Amino acid sequence: MLKHKLFSMIKPKTIQHYLAYMVTGLVLIQLGITWFLISNLTSEMLTEQVGLRALQTAQTIASTPMIREELQREDPSGKIQILAEDIRKKTGATFVVIGDVNNKRFSHPVPERVGKTFVGGDTGPAVEQGKSYVSEAVGTLGRSIRGFVPVFSDNNKIIGFVSVGYLSKSVQKSIAEHLHRPLIFIIFITLVGFIITACIARHLKKVTLNLEPAEITNLYLERGAVLETIREGVIATDHKGEIRLANKAALEYTCFNSSELVGNLIDDVIPCAGLKHALTTGESEHDQERIVNGQELIFNIVPVLKDEIVKGLVASFRRKDELDRISHELSSIQEYSELLRAQTHEYSNKLHTIAGLIQIEAYQEALDLVSSESSGYEEIIRFLNKAVPHPVIAAIVLGKFNRAMELKVSFEIDRDGTMIDVPDWIKQEKIVTIVGNLLDNAFEAVLEQDKDKRNVFLSFTDLGNDIVFEVEDSGAGIPRDRVDKIFEKGISSKGTLRRGLGLYLVKQRLEELGGFISVSSVESGGSLFSVIIPKVRCYIHERY
Repeated sequence: MLKHKLFSMIKPKTIQHYLAYMVTGLVLIQLGITWFLISNLTSEMLTEQVGLRALQTAQTIASTPMIREELQREDPSGKIQILAEDIRKKTGATFVVIGDVNNKRFSHPVPERVGKTFVGGDTGPAVEQGKSYVSEAVGTLGRSIRGFVPVFSDNNKIIGFVSVGYLSKSVQKSIAEHLHRPLIFIIFITLVGFIITACIARHLKKVTLNLEPAEITNLYLERGAVLETIREGVIATDHKGEIRLANKAALEYTCFNSSELVGNLIDDVIPCAGLKHALTTGESEHDQERIVNGQELIFNIVPVLKDEIVKGLVASFRRKDELDRISHELSSIQEYSELLRAQTHEYSNKLHTIAGLIQIEAYQEALDLVSSESSGYEEIIRFLNKAVPHPVIAAIVLGKFNRAMELKVSFEIDRDGTMIDVPDWIKQEKIVTIVGNLLDNAFEAVLEQDKDKRNVFLSFTDLGNDIVFEVEDSGAGIPRDRVDKIFEKGISSKGTLRRGLGLYLVKQRLEELGGFISVSSVESGGSLFSVIIPKVRCYIHERY
């Protein structure tokens, strides 16, 4: 619990906190690295300087003739001690020790230690090899940095050594004193960094409209979710007209992929949309019809303004035919509603008839009536459950079966057909649109015939690599000069009210599924519509 509370207190919540924590961490890392480098470099330099000073002082003493003479005489009068102490006090050294080849001291800051053996074990190179060097070892006064120089006689024979040293703790104290100024400089730079950070944070706060990082993240995620849930196409550009984003619906409507839109100038990609005008004038445009890649789209264009300056624009658009399709679907729903109302009335009469037969104890007649009414439905339902296990497709076939009964049309379904293998990528709603409109078209075609000649036949199969539907009617047929036009929007031989959309929608859905439709004449004089839908998805977009 305490750990959770501590984490909540430390966790940054504002952009100032983010920058403060980031800069603090960066400064502390830089401070640690800088301090390590400076302290090491200073320590090495001062240690080297102290060792060099000790070595130079020792060389000066070793070259003194009196030292050579007194060492050879073993200093009976103590002149070496007097000279060494005088030099030590003048140079500030911790000790100046002069000894013979046997490490016997002839001088020491502590007089009682004169005549005793030199401590440290590092005199060998000087008294044995005649080398001058700097060493660090622990002596009677503590760890020290000391310079060793051999003393030679007149005949160039080693007769002793001179050691001048400084305590290591004194050197470390001197190093600390030398680091005061760099430390003050580092602290000053750190404070300047914090001040600059506060200024940057304040500026970023203003630029981001006083939004905190968490709020910006949430807005970005929410924007993405909102854009993908909108069924309309949405394109946003910056003030230069460069497309910054486009949702999936926009890619689908314009038949472009993301790389062809995002990052490109709007006038280079879809110049016919006329979006540049809104960028230059800052005026909104609503319900403007544009043709993009052969599709009629309805555009709504709104510029993005800040302080009355155009910073970009947002354009939303949808297919023009969607409104027509919705109108057609509403009319279909109205027709179904009327059909259900008529069936309700008809079955109400039949129920009253059955009730009357039961009351007069005409049980067999009542049973016969029930059997005649249910046998047809039971048989078609059993067939659809077995041959068409897809509820939406089966429902449209059953609904059209009921519609045919209402219209007194003989509607036959090929009992050898199957519709089991329908790939998941094929939306059943599109098949419903195709089959439903073809059957409606066939029913209308036979209504002008005598009641005994109103025949519609439906067959389907999913064997092989394609899904095939065939709808045959016994109507008057389609004139040859109109076959190529019946799939155009608004073309109908039955008038214009809510008509001319059925076959147009069939053609559209087939293009979306990569299928095609053909029309031919049959011996009865009617028409045969054949639909083929490939099971393998085709990613082909026709470009205009």
